[in-house]
Amino acid sequence: MYWPLIPSFAKTMKLEYSTSNATAERLMQSAVYKRLVNNRRCLIPVSGFYEWQGVKPPKTPFYVYLKSDEPFGLAGLWDVWKKPGGGVLVSFTIITTEPNDLMRTIHRRMPVILHRDDEARWLDCSANPFDKVQSLLKPFPSDLMAAHEVSKRMNNPKYDAPDCSAPVQE
Repeated sequence: MYWPLIPSFAKTMKLEYSTSNATAERLMQSAVYKRLVNNRRCLIPVSGFYEWQGVKPPKTPFYVYLKSDEPFGLAGLWDVWKKPGGGVLVSFTIITTEPNDLMRTIHRRMPVILHRDDEARWLDCSANPFDKVQSLLKPFPSDLMAAHEVSKRMNNPKYDAPDCSAPVQE
């Protein structure tokens, strides 16, 4: 899938607004997302994610993960966009929520991390309309998470090396 989400009604892939993240508290007020919450929910499987601390560049990058080191699923929404030249593009957005205590020290938002036991409920749109799973869109417990600072090389989006998630050496 492509990230960020390209809404099915978009004329081009270049949007005037960001669809990388969808704010959980405003999903039902959004023309982009409210039409997806009942039939196009997805999980984004990750082993961790990056978030940047600070207001002004250079911001400090952090790698955030579960203390168990297990992969986990982020709550997302997806859509299908018909390409002007033919074909389709399937894309997604990550749903974010208020930060937990750990994330609050790094950033003002965090992705919605679903507990493993809740993943099937989130995905089963026919059995679980959005109003029955909306309560899952909450901060994940801080005590199950960890974070560490990583190299400022992560400030370059093209940087992709095996040491991306390695802690900064003091």
